[in-house]
Order: sequence, then structure tokens, then C-alpha cells
Amino acid sequence: GPDIYRLWSPPGAAVAVSVTGSSGVAAAAGLYRYLRDFCGCHLSWSGAQLRLPDPLPRLRAEIRAAAPGRYRYYQNVCAQSYSFAWWDWARWEREIDWMALSGINLAPAFAGQEAIWQRVYRSLGLNQSEIDKYFTGPAFLAWNRMGNLRRWAGPLPPAWHLKQLYLQYRIVERMRSLGMTTVLPAFAGHVPQGILRVFPRVNATRLGHWSHFDCTYSCIYLLDPEDPMFQVIGTLFLKELIKEFGTDHIYSADTFNEMTPLSSDPAYLSRVSNAIFRSMTGADPKALWLMQGWLFQHQPDFWQPAQVRALLHGVPLGRMIVLDLFAESKPVYQWTESFYGQPFIWCMLHNFGGNHGLFGTVEAINHGPFAARRFPNSTMVGTGLVPEGIEQNDMVYELMNELGWRQEPLDLPSWVTRYAERRYGAANAAAASAWRLLLRSVYNCTGVCVNHNRSPLVRRPSLHMDTELWYNASDVYEAWRLLLSAGTELGSSPTFLYDLVDVTRQAAQQLVSDYYLSIRQAFQSHALPELLTAGGVLGYDLLPELDSLLSSHRLFLLGRWLEDARAMATSDQEAEQYELNARNQVTLWGPSGNILDYANKQLGGLVLDYYSVRWSLFVSVLVESLNSGRPFHQDQFNQAVFQVERGFIYNKKRYPAMPTGDAMEISRKLFLKYYP
Repeated sequence: GPDIYRLWSPPGAAVAVSVTGSSGVAAAAGLYRYLRDFCGCHLSWSGAQLRLPDPLPRLRAEIRAAAPGRYRYYQNVCAQSYSFAWWDWARWEREIDWMALSGINLAPAFAGQEAIWQRVYRSLGLNQSEIDKYFTGPAFLAWNRMGNLRRWAGPLPPAWHLKQLYLQYRIVERMRSLGMTTVLPAFAGHVPQGILRVFPRVNATRLGHWSHFDCTYSCIYLLDPEDPMFQVIGTLFLKELIKEFGTDHIYSADTFNEMTPLSSDPAYLSRVSNAIFRSMTGADPKALWLMQGWLFQHQPDFWQPAQVRALLHGVPLGRMIVLDLFAESKPVYQWTESFYGQPFIWCMLHNFGGNHGLFGTVEAINHGPFAARRFPNSTMVGTGLVPEGIEQNDMVYELMNELGWRQEPLDLPSWVTRYAERRYGAANAAAASAWRLLLRSVYNCTGVCVNHNRSPLVRRPSLHMDTELWYNASDVYEAWRLLLSAGTELGSSPTFLYDLVDVTRQAAQQLVSDYYLSIRQAFQSHALPELLTAGGVLGYDLLPELDSLLSSHRLFLLGRWLEDARAMATSDQEAEQYELNARNQVTLWGPSGNILDYANKQLGGLVLDYYSVRWSLFVSVLVESLNSGRPFHQDQFNQAVFQVERGFIYNKKRYPAMPTGDAMEISRKLFLKYYP
């Protein structure tokens, strides 16, 4: 049944408050409710504000709360690579504790699975070189696991497997000790090419290419679900995994993530899902399959009602849980009659690629879960947070976690005013006004909203760039002014400084778009002086100043991402490989810019040595075009700028992992220069 917690103040003065819960997670959520609502505390990825009142407040009356659904789910398979790739145990432990305090009770535990797969493949007769040609490097494992990619940025060193196994033991132990249900990976049907050498009669088909990768690094083999080896491999892997880590009986598998199935025949699709489920129950008769519902909204032309129903009904009703992954913008339950009877979790995706950028759909998430529960014959069993990358937009996640325990929507302006007070540890009228402005603008995208940062700042320059905003830019500039004015009072708060940097960064991102439009207009009007002026300000002042701002805060440093990657290594060779993985993911995303800038980040070091260099080249090429009278050719520019992009990946420069400079002073300096 649903989780329940109870808070009360026992008679006598010795204990201010007692907390009990139906599970460790429920009790932790009750504890955070007390800290948040009665002590004015705050906990998030960007920092904690835990100044407790003395004496601790007592409760006038007992508080009982029951979660409206069975599950509060967290994690996206992509976040395993975009955010968690280089985490050590200390970082994992902090995250799991945050999960418990947030009331999250269902989450994947995916670390170390490649070590188990390697064991299985070796037992089946594959050699090490065949396995090495299959696994990607660490920063791209999420897409190897879903059958999209192979080999790219690999192979995985033996030490990687050992360290990930060690992490997984601790992750599952910690999660289970707090009462969380762990989700383990299962076999989805994808196999290395070496399987065909060992079992030449096996019925496997090569899938098509994924995204902009050709078959050098994609086109993975998919076993036919009716081939006997499907059950052999699937059951063997899961038995080995359960022997190693135990089980909570929920397993994740995604066979057709952004991949078109070989046939649209409903009978075929049912056989596939049934085969995957049988490979789970062959190892664990109590198995439940947790599946991402992303495929249904990603390829709606293929996944018509008959195909969706067939895939879902290949599994007995109630033995599958579907993540309605993008429910805040593109809910699938509405056009599938609540997933044709299979239980589902209403999820907020919110973030793509781990991009920076203020964004939210607060009205959609404040009302969406309650509408889904009221839907005719609803099979909703909980809510979920499934961002592709974390450590951004703390407010949205705090809101979603609170909604997971509520029976009705919140009054958002009142809620965000209290949020600002808790986050900074003091009431401040200017800061509260800033947050209410942000709430109604950047955080209130309506309609179909995709939070993928397409700002000219973080995209390869061209004459056809998207500068549209879903909000009024002046609201962000005014919030920036208000936060700066609150700096005297709140400047000692770490969470305030983070927000000041983040809002200043957003304002600078808007300014980059303005200068881009001036550059484009000047070029198209053949106005060389104006082009030189706008291009000069952008390349020689605004972008370097933005880089200085980001370099002043620990959480906006490229060096931290790269040093975390190097810290996972056990040799210089591994350190070089892991750093190249980390650099490639946030820039080219592939050998030749295959998914260019998808995982863009605004980080000190990256802005100056990657984005700024691209913009300087773009402006100089436009100037040369006007001077020579030769037209600008995007294809030629793309070839030239690719050398700059690739050069950044291999520049071997070590970036600082510790901040430098005064964030408040740099923000004020930018404000005095650029506030419109």
C-alpha cells in the first residue's frame, strides 16, 4: 500500500518531535517535512540550508500523511551517463540520502552490469576482443545498454568493471537499508556480433543505424524473441545478477528505444515483449518489468494503438509498470486508455542532455498528476522524476517531490515565496519578488515544451539560429536586478550565490542571442562596422566575462567534470581515455559531431575555449565574406569549425576544479555593463 508517515511532539520537553513511517523512506520524507515546513530548512543538489532554530519547534497537533500513489520514482537511464558516469561512493551516498529525504522509493541500480555481462559472454564462448568491440566507453554506456551504440569511446578497462561492482554493492545496500525498491537491468535482446560466431545458427537481425551514427558504431544485433538462445541468455544474465546483488523483483529493459522494430505486426510485437518477460520470470518468478514509455511518443507514426496494445499485452496485466516519461508535455496515458490496463507512473522529464538553462512547466506538473489519477479507469501508481541530467533547476525538483505526497495542487506563488525563504535561510522581499517573476516566466512554459537548450550560445553558429523564447526576457533581467539588490543581506548563503550565478548566466545567454541577431542583421545589410562592433563585444567581452562568472562557482566548472573522470582511472592511459569520453560527451557527442552539442553545458573553461572560439571564427568568416565579396557557405564553415571543436577535445589543457573570483562582484560587473 501507499507509504505513510506520522509526526508528533511527545509530552515533556526532552524530545521536540518524533517521526515514524511505514518504511525508511516514508520516515525520511516525514523528517524532511518537519525540517522544511517547521524549521525553514532546505536541501538540494546545489547546496543545503540547515540552520536549525533553537529550541526546535514543537508541533501543536499530530501530522499524518499518506502518499496518494504506491511509487515515487527517480532516475532516467540517460542520467547514468550524463550525470552519474564519474561518481564515487561519497557522491552516490549523498544522492541516495537526498532521495530518501525526498520520499523516493523506487530507483534503478545499474552500476556494474557490464561486469556481469562480461562474465555471461565469456561463459557462452565469446573472446575478450569481441566483448571489447561491443561495450562503449563509460560516458556512453547508457546508449550501449539500450542497443543504440557499440564500441564508441571504448573499450572498458578491467579496473572499470571492478570499481563499478564495488559501487553497486554499496548502492543497493544503502538503498535497501532505507526501504527503497531497487530496479535491476534485464536482457532486452541486444547481443554482440560474437554471439553469431559461437552460435552460427542463431536467428539474429542487425538493427538499423541510430541517430546520426553509421554502422561503424551502431547497427547492433537483436536476437529473435522466439530463438531458444533468447531465453538462455536472458535467464543466465538475470540469475548471475541476482546471485551477485539480490533482488527486489523489478527489472528494466528497453528493446526499441528510438529504434524502429523489424515489423509492425502486432503478433510480432507481442512475441517480443512476452519473450523479454519470460526471460525475467525464468530467473525470478515474481518479476515485474519496468519499461520506459518514451518510444510511444518518440515514434508515434509507428506506435499506433494496435502496436502499443500488442507490446503491452504481451505481458500479463499488472506484471509491467510503464514510465509515462514525458507526461508533463506529451502524456501517453491519455491516448492509450491508461496504457491499456498496465500500471503506469506519471513522470516529469524536464531536462534533456543535462543542459543548463532555467526552465520549468510548473502549471503542468502542479495539475498533471492529479488529472491523471482522475482519468477514467486510471492505472496510475505513482509519480516520477526522470531528467536526462541533474544538478540544475533545483526548484522544479523540490516542487515535484512535494507533489508526490500531496492530494491536491499547490498555490504556486505562495509556495515559491516560502521556497526562497527556506533556500536562503531568511525572508527577503527582493529575493521573493525575483522568484515570483521567474515562476511566471522561465518556469511556466505551457503547451508542448521541450527543455533542450537551443540558445545560439551553445550551438554551432549559423545564419539560421533559433532565438525564440517561451517567456518575457525582461522578467529574467528584472529577477537578476532583484537578486543583486538582495546580495548585501543574503550574500553569505551558498544557495543564494548559486542562484545569482545561474540567473546571471541566463541573462547572459539572452544577451548572446541579442548580439547574434545584431551580427546577422549587420552581415545581411553589408554593414561591416556594425558587424565588427557586435562581433567584438560578443567574442572579446561578453563570453569571456560569462566564463569568469562560471569559473567563480564550483558547480559550474568544466574542470570538476574532467577531474572526476580522471579520478575514476587507475592508470595514466585510463585517465586519458576517461577525459576524452567526458570532453566528447559535452561537445561533439560522437567522432564527427554525430549528436553535436546535444549535451551542451555552460561551464567555466568550456565557454572560453569552445563556444567563444567558435563564435570568433564565425564572425571572422563573415567579415572576410563582406571584405572579399564572396558569399558565406555554411558547409565550408562547418568543416573549418569542426577542426576547432575537435581541437578542444584533444587540447590536453588541465582546467581548474576549484573556483576563482568573487561571483557577486563578477555578476555586478556584468550587470553594470549589460543590463538592458
